[in-house]
Amino acid sequence: MAVVEISGIRIPDSRLAREASEFVREMESTLLFEHSTRVYFWGAMAGQRRGLNFDRELLFAAAMFHDVGLTAGFKESRLRFEVDGANAARDFLRGHGISEDDMQKVWLAIALHTTPGISAHLDPIACLTAEGVMMDLVGADYDRFDEDQRAAVEAAYPRGAGFAEGLLQALYDGLEHRPDVTQGTGLADVMADKNAHFHRRNFCCLMRNSPWACDDCSSS
Repeated sequence: MAVVEISGIRIPDSRLAREASEFVREMESTLLFEHSTRVYFWGAMAGQRRGLNFDRELLFAAAMFHDVGLTAGFKESRLRFEVDGANAARDFLRGHGISEDDMQKVWLAIALHTTPGISAHLDPIACLTAEGVMMDLVGADYDRFDEDQRAAVEAAYPRGAGFAEGLLQALYDGLEHRPDVTQGTGLADVMADKNAHFHRRNFCCLMRNSPWACDDCSSS
């Protein structure tokens, strides 16, 4: 039986939340699904601590769908996995009568959750999704969650000793067929770690070797 309340934070008791959970559970591994569930709790706890006004149903949807783009259904996609997940969430929410404005909040939250420095300036749904992801992945703001909160989330949805390597492998498995979309993001680190033949693109080299640079040389 899934734990639906931790430290006063509840998973929304709504048809949308139940069906989102069922939809994502069918697509994702247990590792990704429980990571997504923890992301919701971390994000909601952070929002409560900061006194933010946010829609918990939308936050739950964003947390649930944020890694869907890594799953087998997107093995032929050449989009960023974040965009695949955002599109899947938007399609799901549209089928549940959610407004365009609210769908856009969730879309942006998912599409930008791996892009540092932007989500914090958007709607709380985007901000809290990114914060929840980074707390679960790298322990960002770890000490802002009290020991009881961390222990309760861990007891309900254990990360386990192998979580880091398992998640890195899940990222690689979902991106191996589209390495170019990781360029310029932290996900390029995952590709480089797992594939010795992967080469990071260098922005300085792109500028110095662009067609403009060649024109400059020929005109000088």
